[in-house]
Amino acid sequence: MVSEQILNEIYKLIFDPTIGKIVSLIVVGIIILLIKKSVINYFNKRITSNTLKYRTRKSINFIATFVFVLGVTVTYNEKLSGLTMAFGVAGAGIAFALQEVIASIAGWAAISFGDFFKIGDRVQLGGIRGDVIDIGILRTTMMEIGGWVDGDLYNGRIVRISNSFVFKDPVFNYSSEFPFLWDEITIPIRHGSDIDKTKELMQSVANHIVKDIEDASLDKWSSLVNKFMVEDARVRNMVTMTANENWMNFTLRYVVDYKQRRITKDKLFTGILKGIELDSKITLACSTLEITKV
Repeated sequence: MVSEQILNEIYKLIFDPTIGKIVSLIVVGIIILLIKKSVINYFNKRITSNTLKYRTRKSINFIATFVFVLGVTVTYNEKLSGLTMAFGVAGAGIAFALQEVIASIAGWAAISFGDFFKIGDRVQLGGIRGDVIDIGILRTTMMEIGGWVDGDLYNGRIVRISNSFVFKDPVFNYSSEFPFLWDEITIPIRHGSDIDKTKELMQSVANHIVKDIEDASLDKWSSLVNKFMVEDARVRNMVTMTANENWMNFTLRYVVDYKQRRITKDKLFTGILKGIELDSKITLACSTLEITKV
């Protein structure tokens, strides 16, 4: 008698609709997970671009999650209808308690469809500068540059910033429409040096080092001028001079790739200083202190 009751209970448990639905969802989830991993491995072996690999992986994960949620919705659709009233009552309280989360989701939508920035862009967001390495629903992940490191170099910190910052702070994008920056270096030259020779030397070094960058930036700048109401500024390098009572300042203005600013500046300084050493008509200025009376 006892064994018969136990068998009946086991029979009811096995054929219980709720248990059957749970088991079905587990099986479907495992199948979706296996298919997702197989598809990701398939594309990883055939795609060489890291950016395309990342986007493909994110898209496959999104599709797999969507299919699983859709399966849960279809399986429990008759139970979900009874929860509509409860969700409506709790909606106002949830919206107030999770307003930062909702703002972050709205920020994610703005980033995804508003062309604020994309994976790989160098941006300044929420006071943090770095390269965007991931865009999640709630947070954007960046590899930080600067900080205690001079120049536009990584310092090793990974920063996660709430997506809601796109509505609160300005977003500085170094690489979106025009992936180049204007930069300047200033060289102090002693009074009496040959002004024309100095300008010629600095422009010669600049033409040798940044000419290819200037050529590449011309098309990008033309597209930007056609798209936005912006002045058609000069892209080619130029040298200007100002003077004070101590020396003459020669400033070289040039365009540079946003990821090569530090190394380009090093090459320019090296070339200009070597040229000054070889030219007797140009003398580098420095601060001097003259004691006239003790």
